[in-house]
Amino acid sequence: MIPNITRGDRMAGLMSYLAGKGRHNDHSDQHLVAGDALLEQWGPQGQLDEEMGRRLAHHLDQPRQAFQVEVARGHVWHVSLSLRASEGIQTDEVWGAIARDFVTAMGFDNNPDAAPCRWAAVRHGLSANGNDHIHIAVNLVREDGTKASIHHDYSRAQQAARAIEQRFGLERLESRTTDMGMRGERPGEREVAARRGDGTPASIRLERTVRGVAASSLDEGEFVRRLNQAGVIVRPRFVSGRDDVVAGYSVALRPRPGEPIVWYGGGRLARDLTLPRLRMGWPDTAEGAQAAVDEWRATWGNPMRYRPVWPGREQQEPGADVWREYTDEIRRLRESLSAVDPSDRAAWAHAARDASGALAAWSQRVEPTPGPLAAASRTLARTAQQRSRDARPRAATSTAMHSVAGMARVLAVASTGANASMAEAMLFRELIRLVGTVHRMHDTMKQVDAAKQITASVGARLDAVRSRMPAMVGAEAVPSTEKPTTERAASTTVALDGVAAPNTGSPLPNPLTPHQPQVPTSPGRDDDRGR
Repeated sequence: MIPNITRGDRMAGLMSYLAGKGRHNDHSDQHLVAGDALLEQWGPQGQLDEEMGRRLAHHLDQPRQAFQVEVARGHVWHVSLSLRASEGIQTDEVWGAIARDFVTAMGFDNNPDAAPCRWAAVRHGLSANGNDHIHIAVNLVREDGTKASIHHDYSRAQQAARAIEQRFGLERLESRTTDMGMRGERPGEREVAARRGDGTPASIRLERTVRGVAASSLDEGEFVRRLNQAGVIVRPRFVSGRDDVVAGYSVALRPRPGEPIVWYGGGRLARDLTLPRLRMGWPDTAEGAQAAVDEWRATWGNPMRYRPVWPGREQQEPGADVWREYTDEIRRLRESLSAVDPSDRAAWAHAARDASGALAAWSQRVEPTPGPLAAASRTLARTAQQRSRDARPRAATSTAMHSVAGMARVLAVASTGANASMAEAMLFRELIRLVGTVHRMHDTMKQVDAAKQITASVGARLDAVRSRMPAMVGAEAVPSTEKPTTERAASTTVALDGVAAPNTGSPLPNPLTPHQPQVPTSPGRDDDRGR
């Protein structure tokens, strides 16, 4: 869940926006899902309109107006809580519970040491990106005239969101999971993509490409060459003072005329796509290291005009006979996983990452912009993340490395849509089964969040892809679950009938009483947390 905080001094303006049609007429079915105790007792039922927005603003703003309190940077604290589109749509009841938990965690309500703040949570349909979300408006002037503390509110909001993710079984935002996640989008990335006419931000497109290329490559030099072959610009980051030791890399999409090159480090895309992590999947030999350095050096002078130094197998198209070969190898890999200890996190992480890379390679080939295969790849990769201290290299002689690289390689040249062959369908069946094996591992280890992500996201998306493949007997899918559609919360209480118009008083039975500091009964300083 992603919290986004803003501050202001116009409660009426904010509520007018939340109750209105939005800047691009994109708001629909605007309604209240939760609020402070008094608002939930007398709160509105049904769709909010402009008049109801004014009444809500008046209710929320009363404490500040009654006590004439000024707050630096504004008394209106606003946060949007957003779920990824892959998480589906929650009910009003769930959003109401999330809002109450979040407000309590931030110390705005149910605080034994301070009077409550007035607040309201409004929901108005999906965002332009398909994300289910709510907005919470809080008056920082408490009902006794004291000011709510917003010290470190950004970090506190992140902590509150993480606790809510765990409590409600939501996808955990990777950037909050220490050393274990894939990176989120930077502010403005989606807007930049929209202006360019791209449906997906550059970081997501690059993550798919790098993951697929890494899975297809048997060594580091091939990785560099395949990135160039995929149309990506790449450059190395040498160790300071050296030109023969590469510590990292950056990638970028090829810019259009007049546009600057925007670089993304491997670690910016995902923590398991840093060069040290990728090297754990490749053999460590002197010859391979030198060949890789030669390729990196060739990119350094002018990345836009890089030419491979040692062209390799990436120049060769796999023949039709390799489809069955790699299908059989992936089947043997899947069967061998049944003997792996479920507690061997590193081994299972390699398996999940391999399957994710294969899906990314296939997506790169058949999806002009990241679609179901890319989304399934990202979700599966998310379950494969490890802390640095837990990660370990895969044996260089492992047949799994060759099998997965071969599978990703042939998927990278797969046909599309209705032209999909029976050979592809057979390989896809084994890939689905491999994903199912990873799912069962998470389920066995009681890793509920990871198992749920695979079930709800990967399974459903792979089912959609399988429906376009040639029919096969026994091509089972990962079980999928449907998330409920939006419903009106049964707990939404009576309408605001009889509430006075703005600035004419309120019938809510809560006389605003100013804060009365208590005189300490023992030596020491009185810590007024409400100030």
